[in-house]
This record gives sequence, C-alpha cells and structure tokens, in this order.
Amino acid sequence: FSTAIAITEQPVSVSIPVGYSFTLRCRAKGHTCLQYQWFCQHQSVCRQIPGATKEDLPITAEQTQLYTCRINDLYKNAVFSDWVKVEVHHCVARGLTPRLWQGEPVIVLNPTEQRVEVGKPLQLQCAAMGVPAPTYQWYRNGNLLEHQKKKKLWITHAKVSDSGTYLCCASNSHGEHWTNAVDIHIGSVTLPPAEHLQLCHLVFLLATGKIALLVGNNRYQHHPNLMAPITDVFELSFLLEQLGFQVVSLLD
Repeated sequence: FSTAIAITEQPVSVSIPVGYSFTLRCRAKGHTCLQYQWFCQHQSVCRQIPGATKEDLPITAEQTQLYTCRINDLYKNAVFSDWVKVEVHHCVARGLTPRLWQGEPVIVLNPTEQRVEVGKPLQLQCAAMGVPAPTYQWYRNGNLLEHQKKKKLWITHAKVSDSGTYLCCASNSHGEHWTNAVDIHIGSVTLPPAEHLQLCHLVFLLATGKIALLVGNNRYQHHPNLMAPITDVFELSFLLEQLGFQVVSLLD
C-alpha cells in the first residue's frame, strides 16, 4: 500500500506582509477515507498544529515558518506533503493595500550601490512579497546571470569584469516586478584626496624628525560602530606633540 495515497495538490510557499490572512491547501486521494494533520516548524522546532485536521489550513501571518501536511488512510499508510515556507515581512512597501493585493510580486527590499575591492566578496540582496512566493532572476548590464536565481546574489571573489549595473526580477503566476538598478564598481581601493595628502606629508616628515602615525577606526562593516578611537587619537596626538613628535592622524 505504499502508493495507496497520492497527493494531487501540494501546498505552495508564500511571501506575505505581517497580519495578512490566507489559506494553505493540500489535496490527496486514496483507497479509503483520508485524515489530514498539519505541522509547522520555527527555528528548528517542529510541532503539530492543534485542530489543523482539514485539507485547508487558514493562517494569519505572524512569523516566518515552515509547514507540511501529513495524510493518513485507514490502513495506517501515511505520506507528507512538501515542506513550504511562509515568509513574513514586517516592513511592508509603501502604498501597498493588503485588501486590494492579489498576490502579485511587490519589492520590499532593493539592492544598494557598492564599491568592492578586486578579490573581495560581492553580495547583493533583494526581497519581494508574493502569493505564491516569487522566484528571482538577477541581471547585469541587461544580461541574464544564469546561476543567480536567489534573493541574494553572491560572488566570492569579485573581478573587474563583475562591475556594471545590476537589477533583479521577482516573478510569480500573477506577474513580475523589477528592483531598482544599482551600479557596482569593482577595482582597487584608492585613498581620498585628503588622506593621500596626509600620507605624502608623512613621507616628507620621515627625513626631518620623530614621526607618530595614529589611525583611529570606529566604523566597521560587520561590527557595531565604536566611540572611543577618535577620542583616543586626539588625546594621543596632544601627548605625542608635547614629546616632540610630528603627528599624522588618520580617521576611518
């Protein structure tokens, strides 16, 4: 009886605003009466949903979760539907009226312009709502990027040839929606004019006396901004100047 139950309609993943109400559907056929039981999983914890014993599961979106449905027959055969994701967005695009929304793709996160050093990773990100959940396709300079079909575009080691104008298309059965186009610059990192002049001044001072080079970094890409480094640089500059040092200070 391994094929006694056949799922004829799988549930589908959706990407929706918080508070939005919709229904997950699952349909199956078998040789006897069938029983349904829905399960959900959030942060690796899977649980049975009390009272969710029908083909349809009404949901009011509160948090992103995974769902599946188990179908049993009277012979104790059981099959599970596909796992589907209900992605919930708390930041909803301006102008979206949930009552009028028919499930067409709506962009809620656009990629941002970046400057990346050669050899460093490049990551672009977008997100869209949709019922069913949209699929994604990235483009560079109007050309389809064959393997970039996720919300996040990831290039491990950026090359100069990766420079260009990027955008992403989110689409489902109701239509498609495009993100903003953003310019991505890949190349060697050049110092701003002010820092360049300070370093030239430092080279000149190397031949004339005692030198102190102070660097205060308080802005980090993957760490909360710090407060103390700038203050420390100013205090150390004052002390070192009293000791006869020529001081060059660079911030961030």
